[in-house]
Amino acid sequence: MKIEKIEKYKGKTFGVYFEDAEPIFINGEIVSQFHLKAGTEIPESALSQVIRANDVRRARERALYLLDAREYSYTGLFKKLELNYDEDICYEVLNSLSEQGLVNDRRYAEHLGEYYMVTKCYGKYRASQEMYRKGISRELTNEVLESYEQDSCQRLYELVKSKYERYLTDDKGITKVKNALARRGFSFDDINIVIKTILEE
Repeated sequence: MKIEKIEKYKGKTFGVYFEDAEPIFINGEIVSQFHLKAGTEIPESALSQVIRANDVRRARERALYLLDAREYSYTGLFKKLELNYDEDICYEVLNSLSEQGLVNDRRYAEHLGEYYMVTKCYGKYRASQEMYRKGISRELTNEVLESYEQDSCQRLYELVKSKYERYLTDDKGITKVKNALARRGFSFDDINIVIKTILEE
């Protein structure tokens, strides 16, 4: 395949036009990387490498754009990328970002653990559900949340005192509070212990 001409398309994208094939539109850096220029003969295998390199570059830019807005787990970001890119390209980009420390499941899991357990005042069950939905493995989730287990009742006590105590006036109110706390992911044992303690006070 012979390149007929290369010209700027828009932004950093260039159009590469061939004498006997459809044009391709790739980033200027890829044009330079593969030394593409008018009059050059390029075999189909080499053209496939050019197109793949451009896709990898675009996928990486997309990943960095997403990471600029917020942190992602490896799995979470992979799911975003695979909507537009082949699986092998997603793996290549994600592995590279992981090696550079831009994607780090442990760091992200610790951030989520603090957010759900301290900021949102969730119980372990609800927090683990949310973390798993965001692509954190069960094993890592349990490991991170374990550090919050010892003060679980204390956090629950403070939550009930600040937000729910005024409803603990009759059986109907107590049931509603227990259901609300269960939805937050606290265990029924902890809920019963804390509510009994507060009522006895």
